[in-house]
Amino acid sequence: MSSVSIECVAREGCRIGESPVWDDREGALLYVDITGRKVCRWSPVSRQAQAIALDAPVSSVALRQSGDYVITLGTRFAALKWKEKLVTTITQVDKDKANTRFNDGKVDPAGRYFAGTMAEEIRPAVLERRQGSLYTLFPDLSVVKHFDQVDISNGLDWSLDHRTFFYIDSLSYSVDAFDYDLQTGKIGNRRSIYKLEKEESIPDGMCIDTEGKLWVACYDGGRVIRLDPETGKRLQTVKLPVDKTTSCCFGGKDYSEMFVTSASDGMDKEWLSRQPQAGGIFKITGLGVKGVPPYPFAG
Repeated sequence: MSSVSIECVAREGCRIGESPVWDDREGALLYVDITGRKVCRWSPVSRQAQAIALDAPVSSVALRQSGDYVITLGTRFAALKWKEKLVTTITQVDKDKANTRFNDGKVDPAGRYFAGTMAEEIRPAVLERRQGSLYTLFPDLSVVKHFDQVDISNGLDWSLDHRTFFYIDSLSYSVDAFDYDLQTGKIGNRRSIYKLEKEESIPDGMCIDTEGKLWVACYDGGRVIRLDPETGKRLQTVKLPVDKTTSCCFGGKDYSEMFVTSASDGMDKEWLSRQPQAGGIFKITGLGVKGVPPYPFAG
């Protein structure tokens, strides 16, 4: 096993850094700052992050096949043109709820954009329960709602054979699996494949590696854990120098580097003085596994 190395590559200090995704076209890492209301793009060449400020909490970003990006903004699916800094609403969800916003989102292997909602937080991880839903934006720009009664819709990914959809509703402290129909985008037969242990705290963002194992960022747990979805066993724990680890993705030239986002919201001065890198973006090397490139939205 090669030795694992962790470096804070972007120290700008997101309030809630989330949704890291590697943009191969730009050779850069995309991510969002939800409560900071911005989409960021960090270049490993310049080692700088550019940011676009937005008018609402922006909770996920994804590549778009036709170029540029799609985002979840407030309760809207929207298109983002980077150079023009132009945002165009595609469609809105949760119109009957005044107090929700989108959270994590990701594109499936067929180019559909999955994203879920949650109630606005009173403080980190404290919110009105069961207000969220899981949605899919199809390439024809229609939207389907899969289910509601969600607390905090979070990490999502698909198995390598595309037959299983993995999903996290954070306050269930569980990583769940569904049977997945790639032709239709339908999900069913929900079951728990891993329950988090106390010190792992709250499951947040998630990604998959080329061996079919899941990586889950543990909010307030200060770590990412590697899970075997077949056996339900934890295989590896990588601890980070910040508590509020929020999400993870693979990137870099050959997808062998892992990027982890983090948050600083909800931390007092004393806590922040102990963890000055809170809200930073971390790069982990030496894991000995590679990730799966992200799928672009086909619409």
